[in-house]
Amino acid sequence: MSHGPGLIRTTCTSGSAFGPGIGAGQRGATPSEGLLDSVYPRTHGALLKVAQMVTLLIAFICVRSAPWTGYSAYRYFEVVTICNLIMILAFYLVHLFRVYRMLTCISWPLSIFGFVATFLCLASIWLSYKISCVPQSTDAAV
Repeated sequence: MSHGPGLIRTTCTSGSAFGPGIGAGQRGATPSEGLLDSVYPRTHGALLKVAQMVTLLIAFICVRSAPWTGYSAYRYFEVVTICNLIMILAFYLVHLFRVYRMLTCISWPLSIFGFVATFLCLASIWLSYKISCVPQSTDAAV
């Protein structure tokens, strides 16, 4: 039993982070008006992003300043920590400056999976190249 095409109404809009009806009276009544979102840095998501960035920076500095970091695993760890730091910083800035409101074609909660999938694909291609195309040394120290 089809009712045909109709209008689908949702409770979420891209115009307000608080949903429809809240702060609809006066202009400037919501705390999130303007270029910078002054409420976002105090949210749980923002605090977790800052904690992640600080932790990644500490991990990078610890590995980078250690004297035994000549192994390729340490170099890989450095690349991963810096790439994750840049990605989390980008998401923090997207939410802080409300870029997600201007780019409504992107599903922002799902975009993190796109970044992770892209990184894993590039890492797989790079590792395949290193294993297949770069000659490995066969000298064994006895």
